[in-house]
Amino acid sequence: MKSVWYNKKGWVVLIHAVIWTGLFCLPFLLRPHDDNGQQHTLTLPEIASYIVSNLLWVIFFYVNALLLVPKLLSRNFFARYIIALLIGFCVIAFLQAVFFLYLSKADHFNLLRHIIFNFLIFLFFLASSIAYRLIIDKNRADNLARDKETESLKTELSLLRSQASPHFLFNVLNNMVALARKKSDLLEPSLIKLSSLIRYTVYETLEETVELEKEIDYLESYIDLQQQRFGSNVQFSISLQRPHQNLHIEPMLLIPFVENAIKHGTGFIENAEINIQLSTTEKNLLFFVRNKYNAEDNEIKDKTSGIGLANVRRRLNLLYPHSHQLQIEKKDGWFTVVLKLILH
Repeated sequence: MKSVWYNKKGWVVLIHAVIWTGLFCLPFLLRPHDDNGQQHTLTLPEIASYIVSNLLWVIFFYVNALLLVPKLLSRNFFARYIIALLIGFCVIAFLQAVFFLYLSKADHFNLLRHIIFNFLIFLFFLASSIAYRLIIDKNRADNLARDKETESLKTELSLLRSQASPHFLFNVLNNMVALARKKSDLLEPSLIKLSSLIRYTVYETLEETVELEKEIDYLESYIDLQQQRFGSNVQFSISLQRPHQNLHIEPMLLIPFVENAIKHGTGFIENAEINIQLSTTEKNLLFFVRNKYNAEDNEIKDKTSGIGLANVRRRLNLLYPHSHQLQIEKKDGWFTVVLKLILH
């Protein structure tokens, strides 16, 4: 997964440097004024002592966040962690005293005040470094979860596509067998159409999306083959409008609705009729499929092959979670599917 800009190493270093600089500059900006309205001017040894002391806190911050917490605290070595903190505090307090006495040339030193002051600062950096480590771990866990989810979705979509293709091929090959038995002159052009459909199924479905024009060509060829198969036994009403702009759609997304209509809208049905309409307005696609059905006959078909609509419903939820509406209705002997989709 491509990392966002603020997770890149260069930006992380820059952000940390800016935060540390701002934090350590605050005492200079908030220094009190004397009775004459002037701020005390720090000597070079005092500035050096201040910089070296703060560097100790920076080192402690990263040692605790990157070493002590993951190696000891995260593994429930609480006693070792507390001992390491005590040792760290003692070392820092000792070095702070040395820098204060020898770099700033101070003539007074209160040990108790020194320990209390540094202990409060120690608690601040301890809490900050633990919080920083928790943020790192949370961010890492979220990225790992997103990576796993992405790979899982890719695997699931590949499986759903692989389920759609054989179902389509079986139907069309049955058509070819029927034409061959009839020794129909339509066999050769039908084979050419079948070849183009197989080419689309094999190659175009490898892409994440395809042009809507190609998907419409695919639907038209498939419907033509089915019309040849059923002839006058089924009345087809087809209206597939071409888009006015270059729109893309997930391949093999619409064909299951057509397959379902032909599967359940043919057979022992009086005045069998199938209506298919497709239209686009800007980036909005409207796909309408309606077929007559026989309730008794469809109970058997649903038990033997009901994967088509469940398949496409799952794919829509994965690919267009907030940009589709799917309505499926059985009423008055008609099975109706209405799909509204916002395309890319």
